[in-house]
Amino acid sequence: MSHTAHIPSHRKPRRRASKSALRAGVAGGVLSTVAVAGAAGPAQAEPVTQTIEMPTITSGLATAVAASAQATQQVALDLEAQAHEDAAAQDAAKAAKKAKAEAVRKAEAEKKAEAAAKAKAEAEAKERAERASRTAARTTLSAPSTSSSGSSATASAPSSAPSTSSNATGSAASIVAFAKAQVGDAYVSGGTGPNAWDCSGLVQAAYRSVGIDLPRVSQAQSTVGTQVSLSNLQPGDILYWGAAGSAYHVAIYVGGGQFVGAQNSSTGTVQRSMDYDRPTGAVRVL
Repeated sequence: MSHTAHIPSHRKPRRRASKSALRAGVAGGVLSTVAVAGAAGPAQAEPVTQTIEMPTITSGLATAVAASAQATQQVALDLEAQAHEDAAAQDAAKAAKKAKAEAVRKAEAEKKAEAAAKAKAEAEAKERAERASRTAARTTLSAPSTSSSGSSATASAPSSAPSTSSNATGSAASIVAFAKAQVGDAYVSGGTGPNAWDCSGLVQAAYRSVGIDLPRVSQAQSTVGTQVSLSNLQPGDILYWGAAGSAYHVAIYVGGGQFVGAQNSSTGTVQRSMDYDRPTGAVRVL
């Protein structure tokens, strides 16, 4: 072999200048980016020495959530039960109030009924007493008296057969019509109408309807006009019970053996037969 023969070289071949420049540019860009990033970071940044892990839901937390839900449900049940109890208490209170009111109403009704029954009994007893008194007065007035000649004076004795005439005319008819129109009205002591009367108030109003003024009370009314026998009555005559001048009751004879009078608080103003309660005497004003 010739000493000039070509011996291959072991050195690496030269890179092209263009590739070298490209690689240098890339490296420079990377370094520039790193430099800018470093400048933008905090000046006193501390290195990270540990990793912080986020907590996870454990079985204990799940149990606590379930217990809270159960407690909430129990509170709701308790509130519902309390609401039912309150409603029941209100209903019971209303029922008790209603029962009390009903009891009070019944008690008041019973009390009123007892008072009415007592008043009726008293009125009936009073009427019986008055009737007995009238009977006694009639007996006394009808007893025969002996005159100086020994004869019996019977002119004032009432007859048991009163006139049955009912043919009232003129003012008498008006008085009878007025009296009958008041039948059913109430009896009130001192009453002078128009819907409640006492005995003398009714008689006075009946005569006033035809323009005749009478005294107000029965004692005085039993002495006006002319005394007439009960056997010779005419419609419009005034009947009285008791002695003339001290009579305690008066009424108006309306004919047919009937009279109209304001009797008492139990019966009110009535039309009755004279046999129901016979009067002692009568006077005629017309």
